Amino acid sequence: MNKMNHEAIVAAAIQSANVVKPPSHVEEQMELHGKFEWNLKRVFSDRIEQYTQLRDQAELIHKKATSGIISRITLAFHLDFKKVDDVLADIEAKMESMRYVVEDGWFPNLVTTVGKNYILDNGLAGSGFTAAYYMGLISSTSYTAVNAADTMSSHSGWLEAGVANAPTYSQGSRPTAAWSSASSGSKSLSSALTFSITGTGTVKGCFLTTVATKDGTTGTLYSAGLFSGGDRAVVNLDTLNVSYTASA
Repeated sequence: MNKMNHEAIVAAAIQSANVVKPPSHVEEQMELHGKFEWNLKRVFSDRIEQYTQLRDQAELIHKKATSGIISRITLAFHLDFKKVDDVLADIEAKMESMRYVVEDGWFPNLVTTVGKNYILDNGLAGSGFTAAYYMGLISSTSYTAVNAADTMSSHSGWLEAGVANAPTYSQGSRPTAAWSSASSGSKSLSSALTFSITGTGTVKGCFLTTVATKDGTTGTLYSAGLFSGGDRAVVNLDTLNVSYTASA
């Protein structure tokens, strides 16, 4: 083998080695995403009176069952020995039959910086951490924008609906998020959260936070998003159902 052929073979070997050489490091990237899914239901116009009576009946039963004034056993006696929860489920089924879907859809959300930090701190270094998330509504009142820098104590571009800002809803606190097991890098609510509208107003979107208090400014704002296709006008007796899916 002459010198020229030897050098050519060595050069080819070096080139081949460079092709199969593993990278010095592998960078794994993960971004947090999510989407809200929703539907808006309205009571048939000829069923409003009956619907209202059933709603008031359910609220009275629930109040008595949780107030401590009357025991659930005594209350069950007055309800022909049916369990309170069963009676309420029967009433809700009747109410559901009186509603129809006005519209539905989905929209992406913005995961805030504090929300990302919250997941990283508790997911990678949390100790004795118990997750708790609640959903709120964003009002159209004085709205300008949602921002990645928003927090529960400082979100100058939007206001929460439910108490001081329209529309109002009957739930005493922000509905609680309950989750199904994660699968394929996604985690969804086990069932949609319900907002029972009690006053006319316009909803811009929704947000997830770690404190249940309506109009509260404590806790961590995880994410916020706006309805795709524009705002959603609601009226008394409407039911807004919203679900959420987080993915990475």
